[in-house]
Amino acid sequence: MKILTIDDQQLILLSVEKRLTELGYQVMTANSGQKGIELFNSFKPDLVLVDINMPDMSGLDVVKHIKTGSSKNIPVLVMSGNTEEHIIMDGFTLGIDDYMKKPVSLDEMAARIKRLIGSPGNVTTLTSNASRILQKNCVGVVIPCYNEEERLLSMQFKDFAHKNLGYHLCFVNDGSTDNTLSVLQELQNGSENNISVYNCEKNGGKAEAVRQGMLHLAKDTQLDYIGFLDADLSTDFRDFDDLVSTLDQSDFKIVSGSRMSRMGADITKESARKIISKTINLIIRTILRMPFNDTQCGAKVMERSVVPLLFNKPFITKWLFDVEMFIRMRKHYGKTEAKKLICEQPLKRWIHADGSKLSMKDSVKIVGQLAKIAFVYR
Repeated sequence: MKILTIDDQQLILLSVEKRLTELGYQVMTANSGQKGIELFNSFKPDLVLVDINMPDMSGLDVVKHIKTGSSKNIPVLVMSGNTEEHIIMDGFTLGIDDYMKKPVSLDEMAARIKRLIGSPGNVTTLTSNASRILQKNCVGVVIPCYNEEERLLSMQFKDFAHKNLGYHLCFVNDGSTDNTLSVLQELQNGSENNISVYNCEKNGGKAEAVRQGMLHLAKDTQLDYIGFLDADLSTDFRDFDDLVSTLDQSDFKIVSGSRMSRMGADITKESARKIISKTINLIIRTILRMPFNDTQCGAKVMERSVVPLLFNKPFITKWLFDVEMFIRMRKHYGKTEAKKLICEQPLKRWIHADGSKLSMKDSVKIVGQLAKIAFVYR
């Protein structure tokens, strides 16, 4: 039994191909609508699995090619993040046999395919796919790492990447002097499709590590959104996914986490750090002239299109690059429009992790760095 899968995002294609091959199907993949049509004519599949939103043509054009030709009885299953009712109805009008809305599990996808064309059978070995989800969007996440050998939560990262298909985790080793690079390479082993390691030979500070990682991921056109997250996972992956959902369902260009205390949230800071944070935040709000509660939260996600605007030029500070990001947005779009394009979303959980690289002495230095930012971006 032959299946043709058509999707412009390689992260999705690889996961679907692997699962269907394990089930015993013969699979061919195409990363564009035109290539899909060419493969359909030569491969002669028993079923076509196609996405809707592709850069060269709509998946509905592929459906039209199949359903108006001599092979119109070949089952077509659409799997897409496009949930617009008229698109779905147009698909069924053209003759599609099923429509799956992302996010969707690999198991559900397999069950729907079996319903349409049956199972090849004689499959003895399958990898564990429990709760593996094909995400609606492809998201790149930069995780800066400096001397994280002892506290890097490797299994949590690997488990997340394994279960959430469509996420790509890019660990940036910021010139670590311990065995962080080896730990990261071991973490990547076996998950090369959705975990990568970007190695900076010299330590440049968090700002430069994030900048290098963001520019590196921005070259990958399959990614819809790109963000960054602290290596200590003080921000929960569930919260980060909520930031992505907000970005997807809005006209914002950036969604930034906020560690603002509120009822029902688990937000824990050291008392001294809390006092210093409030003081620094007051200064930041004065410099930005925008009402942000927490620019320094290490969880942010944005449209890939704004990455060059924010990260092409090096930052002038090692820690306060978040402030510089927002100033660059204000200078480019104007204050009124920038406030409409940036969303500050309270986190449900944030815990101060032991072993933070930012000391109390460093916190004092931040005031001087803020003065420098105010002068340079005046």
